[in-house]
Amino acid sequence: MGNSWFDFQQFRVEQDRCAMKISTDAVLLGALVEAIDGDQILDIGTGTGVIALMLAQRFPGSLFTAVELDAEAATQASDNFQKSPFSNRIQLVHGAVQDFRREEKFEVIVSNPPFFPDHLKSIDPQRNRALHTGELSFLDLGKAVSELLKPNGRFFVILPPRQMNELKVVMEKLGLFPFIEFLIRDRSDLPIHREAVGFEFQSGSFSQFPLCLKNDSGAYSDEYKRLISGFLLGY
Repeated sequence: MGNSWFDFQQFRVEQDRCAMKISTDAVLLGALVEAIDGDQILDIGTGTGVIALMLAQRFPGSLFTAVELDAEAATQASDNFQKSPFSNRIQLVHGAVQDFRREEKFEVIVSNPPFFPDHLKSIDPQRNRALHTGELSFLDLGKAVSELLKPNGRFFVILPPRQMNELKVVMEKLGLFPFIEFLIRDRSDLPIHREAVGFEFQSGSFSQFPLCLKNDSGAYSDEYKRLISGFLLGY
């Protein structure tokens, strides 16, 4: 995905000013989030804005707020929003989510957060902000979610398994518990490499679903094609 843009069926995402380009993680989260049309939805660390744009397509009655710390990424996400068919429903907030305050809370919060430890940092500060937890620790993320989410709201996030286990410990201490989990593999014979999890303010029913992106022949699986139908070109 080396292009300076990525075309979806209903919108284009420019990405040349963003350290994090369009990824399968973001597309998966945008397709898996559960919401009710009309919900107010917050995207923490929006990057290119792709998750907010996908959700705006899926939920035409919802309003969106997208928070982004990096100035270049925030400007590009704002441009992507303005050029999309959903421009009147998405607001970009440039700044740290730790400083973001709003009286009215959100029904749904989503995030594709940084997860690499600080000792793996590169010399590129923009890429570090996008990839590493130094600017947004799991504790900071959890506190922001617990403060901005309605009591009956839901938080959706995607991470590698080890980091998701770390986040689950943090979220439980803040009173948020998993209610749904997607275990994601490239193929059925490969290990789980990502988990997409929904959290809520109550410990109750819990559902777990396997998701393979490809079949044994290496082609996209029917399940993944259903998820990206209506979004990626050709599907």
